[in-house]
Amino acid sequence: MASFDIDGDLVRKLADLLRETGLSEIEFAEGEKRIRVTRPTAAQTVAVHAPVAAPAPVAAAAAAPAGKPASHPGAVTSPMVGTAYAAAEPGGTPFVRVGDTVKAGQTVLIIEAMKVMNPIKAPRGGTVVEILISDSQPVEFGEVLMIIE
Repeated sequence: MASFDIDGDLVRKLADLLRETGLSEIEFAEGEKRIRVTRPTAAQTVAVHAPVAAPAPVAAAAAAPAGKPASHPGAVTSPMVGTAYAAAEPGGTPFVRVGDTVKAGQTVLIIEAMKVMNPIKAPRGGTVVEILISDSQPVEFGEVLMIIE
C-alpha cells in the first residue's frame, strides 16, 4: 500500500467543519486517498442507548416481524449523516406520527446535513407503525428512522 502525507491543514479544516455543522463525522476522498474525521458526542451515546432502554420500541417490535428493524421491508433508513427533525420548524406539527397513513413520496422527516435541509420521503405507502428517532436527534447513514407497513 502506498503511503501518503497527511495534510494537517485539511484535517483541521474538516474538524472545524464538524464543529460548525454539529456533525459527528466527515470523510474526504480524492483519488485513492481518504481522510475521515470523527468526534464523539454525548448525543450519540444517548441515541445508541435510548432505543434499547425505552419500552415503546420493544412493544412496537412485537407488532413487527421478528428480527432487527433494519431487516423490516418497511424500514425507512437515513440516506446520510445529519440531524433528523420531525417537523418543518421547532415546535411545529410533526410530518407524521405513529398510526398515520402515508403515501409513497410523502415527506416524513427532514435531515439537516451541512446546513442543508433534506426531505426524507416515504419509500412506500402504508401506516407508520414505529418511529425510532426523536426530534433533533443525530443520525448516521443507514440508521433505521421509522417503520411503515
